[in-house]
Amino acid sequence: MEGGKPNLALVYQAVQALYHDPDPTGKERASVWLGELQRSMYAWEISDQLLQLKQDVESCYFAAQTMKMKIQTSFYELPPETHNALRDSLLTHIQNLKDLSPIIVTQLALAIADLALQMASWKGCVHTLIEKYNNDISSMPFLIEILTVLPEEVHSRSLRIGANRRTEIIEDLAYYSSTVVTLLTTCVEKTGNDEKMLIKVFRCLGSWFNLGVLDSNFMASNQLLMVLFQVLQRDETTTNLHEAASDCVCSALYAIENVDTNMALALQLFQGVLTLETAYHMAVAREDLDKVLNYCRIFTELCETFLETTVRSPGQGMGDLRTLELLLICAGHPQYEVVEISFNFWYRLGEHLYKISDVALHSIFRPYIQRLLHCLARHCQLDPDHEGIPEDTDDFGEFRMRVSDLVKDVIFLVGSMECFAQLYSTLKEGNPPWEVTEAVLFIMAAIAKSVDPENNPTLTEVLQQVVLLPENVHMAVRYTSIELVGEMSEVVDRNPRFLDPVLNYLMKGLRDKPLASAAAKAIHNICSVCRDHMAQHFQGLLDIARSLDSFALSTEAAVGLLKGTALVLARLPLEKIAECLSDLCAVQVMALKKLLAEESTNGKSADPTVWLDRLAVIFRHTNPIVENGQTHPCQKVIQEIWPVLSETLNTHQADNRIVERCCRCLRFAVRCVGKGSASLLQPLVTQMVSVYQVYPHSCFLYLGSILVDEYGMEEGCRQGLLDMLQALCMPTFQLLEQPNGLRNHPDTVDDLFRLATRFVQRSPVTLLSSSIIVHIIQCAIAATSLDHRDANCSVMKFVRDLIHSGVANDHEEDFEVRKQLIGQAMEQHGQQLITQLMHSCCFCLPPYTLPDVAEVLWEIMVFDRPTFCRWLENALKGLPKETSGGAVTVTHKQLTDFHKQKAMMFAVWALFDMCELS
Repeated sequence: MEGGKPNLALVYQAVQALYHDPDPTGKERASVWLGELQRSMYAWEISDQLLQLKQDVESCYFAAQTMKMKIQTSFYELPPETHNALRDSLLTHIQNLKDLSPIIVTQLALAIADLALQMASWKGCVHTLIEKYNNDISSMPFLIEILTVLPEEVHSRSLRIGANRRTEIIEDLAYYSSTVVTLLTTCVEKTGNDEKMLIKVFRCLGSWFNLGVLDSNFMASNQLLMVLFQVLQRDETTTNLHEAASDCVCSALYAIENVDTNMALALQLFQGVLTLETAYHMAVAREDLDKVLNYCRIFTELCETFLETTVRSPGQGMGDLRTLELLLICAGHPQYEVVEISFNFWYRLGEHLYKISDVALHSIFRPYIQRLLHCLARHCQLDPDHEGIPEDTDDFGEFRMRVSDLVKDVIFLVGSMECFAQLYSTLKEGNPPWEVTEAVLFIMAAIAKSVDPENNPTLTEVLQQVVLLPENVHMAVRYTSIELVGEMSEVVDRNPRFLDPVLNYLMKGLRDKPLASAAAKAIHNICSVCRDHMAQHFQGLLDIARSLDSFALSTEAAVGLLKGTALVLARLPLEKIAECLSDLCAVQVMALKKLLAEESTNGKSADPTVWLDRLAVIFRHTNPIVENGQTHPCQKVIQEIWPVLSETLNTHQADNRIVERCCRCLRFAVRCVGKGSASLLQPLVTQMVSVYQVYPHSCFLYLGSILVDEYGMEEGCRQGLLDMLQALCMPTFQLLEQPNGLRNHPDTVDDLFRLATRFVQRSPVTLLSSSIIVHIIQCAIAATSLDHRDANCSVMKFVRDLIHSGVANDHEEDFEVRKQLIGQAMEQHGQQLITQLMHSCCFCLPPYTLPDVAEVLWEIMVFDRPTFCRWLENALKGLPKETSGGAVTVTHKQLTDFHKQKAMMFAVWALFDMCELS
């Protein structure tokens, strides 16, 4: 921190400004300054002093939070001889401040817990804390708070303590777990029905359950379990206490997921939860939704825990089907939020039964699924006074979408045809209110695609009746019926006689503003499935496309309509495609020309992205079958459109969003005609490079990768593409070499290595023989530590494919040249690459990136095993063997075992477990 250590008065003044300054600018300045202080070495002493002064809640909270943050992220700053003093100081602070504010106690408890986890010299911390404070009832709240957060912090990503230390801690906590439970039991006995203390006890117990270290036999006979269920059975239990008890029971159920090894505790929990049915009904009677939701959470967790037992032995022992009855009772609650809690269980049940595929077993669970579907259909009903179409984006709309997904996943147990027919019969035989009709149609739409459309009279009858619905039915019924028609596109494809009435019905919806987007989506579905039948209606689709903006369509629906039109266009005779494509693109091209003319006339810039996106979807989905030697029918049209796209790109070259859309459009144009776009290659590359020198938009790199993919194997194009790569790399390296350049520009990293990878795949010798390869490899080595999913994946794929090109003998005549060039590159960069990869695995990268690293290491090992082993040994020797807290992160034996492992993909995971350091 510049200017040395700040005085306490200045720090206090900044804290006051942060919380109380009415001027937002003053708050922001204070926040920035205090952030700098927290990152400095002075924060340790300043925080300690503020906690000693105990001036007010704000300054103490800031100090406690800072202390926690420093211990989490900067513990290495303190020399080992200060650790005991820090521990004693924190324990003094939490005792002195225990009555000031609960949030301060929590922050200090976290600081103490994080210190205990990192401070290897603090042996038996749980025993020490209990010995020190268990006889002082006034210290009990903060002692329990420390014991609550300690297990929670064991797996915290903020603390990279390493698997060795973590294993040691878990074993230590398991050893003292019974002591903790005994303390909690004694506390409940001493404090009786003190609600705040009970909440703390239940939270603490739940935390230890979550860590999975409690002895299940000890817990099965423990008094606390009985207290938990007594609290949940009592009608007068307060909301907060009820929630804490529910959380604890759910944690306990989750902890015994392996029922067979926790039989005694499993039985106690199973029987205890079954006693809560009466309490649930009482909560329903009192309209206490919070408690109802808690009970449903417990019932759901019970079903999740005993799922395998229930499927293995339904109706027997702890496979008792009363568990499903409890969930169906909850499904009967009028509030849809209640049944929604159980959705994950029903998904899992369906998944288990689908895998087993036992008809007799399915028949046992079928009645439960039928009742569930009946409840779901009722929950999907809109309010009788609802006006307009159903909303998709509000909470209820999202619930209906989840219902639709669930129904699709479990319908096989009931039989989609049987269910579809039953639903239809409720509409056919009765005269239900509109909201019931709409909900039934909604469920029918969810399962329509899973019903076999072949020779199915029920499906054709439904389709026939739906398209005859009068226009005076409720708007929501019309909306959902249109969605149902869209889902029945396969029925239309098998019964083309319905195509005309279906299209007429959908066209009526398209002209009706509230229904337009749903109708457009349905037409898109019909076009996608019935392409051949729709060819005769192409002129009608073209007319719709020409007047697209006269309909009240969402952007997504408009693009979907164009996609459907393009799919049908691709099925026309080749000689008609060029003219029809030109007509389809004309509206978009004219709009772009108009915008460019307005720009040059009045200087005002208008957004062209709508038109660019529409052109992109047309190019993307116009994929006619073209035989070898035939001229691609789209080639001429794209050549004619290129000048407009080029001018649009030039006009908006400073706007990243618009340039991205231009590049996307060009990408699909190039993909559409493949090598037929050769005439565009030189002007396109020239423009890309020119603009990129001034405005380094990463999408140019991506577009470059498409060009390399299409033309990289053409001898006459390779040098030009290499020149493009070199020209694009210079500004890219300048951007990434800035402070934090890699972290600030992950999209550029991602797209650069996509481009480089395409070169490796299409023309490796061209790239490896160039001067730019050294700089690209150096950039890749630096970027291996970047913890951005897409960017890191692209970097690893580039390095893997690069080395693999010297490993895979694909019988190409340039293999020996490739192998020699890769050998030279590895000789120059191999040790640095291995060292950086090891460092990145241990200190920088999240676990999901490690399989990609493993593949890179595997390729290096296959390429030159002896040299790789030497490089690996050197890299391993350079790793730190202890944390700043004195914990052993990796033993000599572990390093030796790792080095000897042959299967490197597994070895990387082992190394990460050993050496997960901060």
